[in-house]
Amino acid sequence: MTKAKYHPLAGYQRNPDADMVARAEGFFEEMARRRTVRDFAADPVPRAVIEAAIATAGRAPSGANKQPWHFVAVSSTDIKRRIREAAEEEERAFYGGRAGDDWLADLAHLGTDEHKPFLETAPWLIVCFKALYGEDAETGERETNYYVHESAGIACGFLIAALHRAGLATLTHTPSPMKFLSEICGRPKNEKAMMIIVAGHPAAGAEVPVITKKPLAEISTWL
Repeated sequence: MTKAKYHPLAGYQRNPDADMVARAEGFFEEMARRRTVRDFAADPVPRAVIEAAIATAGRAPSGANKQPWHFVAVSSTDIKRRIREAAEEEERAFYGGRAGDDWLADLAHLGTDEHKPFLETAPWLIVCFKALYGEDAETGERETNYYVHESAGIACGFLIAALHRAGLATLTHTPSPMKFLSEICGRPKNEKAMMIIVAGHPAAGAEVPVITKKPLAEISTWL
């Protein structure tokens, strides 16, 4: 086994405790303002913003550093239309009986249905794929990826945070099944779509549902 090469850690800055608390609390306040939006403006967003956000996602940790993810950034009007048409077809089946009664009851307060106009209106759709396994670039032999779901999920979290930090609204859309996304985006058989992250500016007068988040005491245990 080849021993990994190491070099000195660079770029790390140790902050005083008070600064760490302030930075952590400041980031919490910023992320607490993040809301899922379903009404988007058609206003364009520079590609450079999306590039930087995806590059940030690519800095996420992953099992054995396999980086089992791929992001397809879609701004093409035609491709967005095709994605919407295919997604709405699956959503009609979902709301028409594929989803169980409990699932539909849990969604009722959000007011969602099979209509997904945001897939065309928003300037960017970022289709997130997880690579179930890798392929050697030279031999084409199959390579194992580790902790694929966890690694790709973390990367998507980085991406959402980066888009929010840039000043964009986002929506995670997960039509089921999502095989059509692999076909439309031209991705290989080893990749499976996880979600579409819709990104753009909220429409004028956009509204969001009244919801609450669980408090710290409910989501943490201290030993």
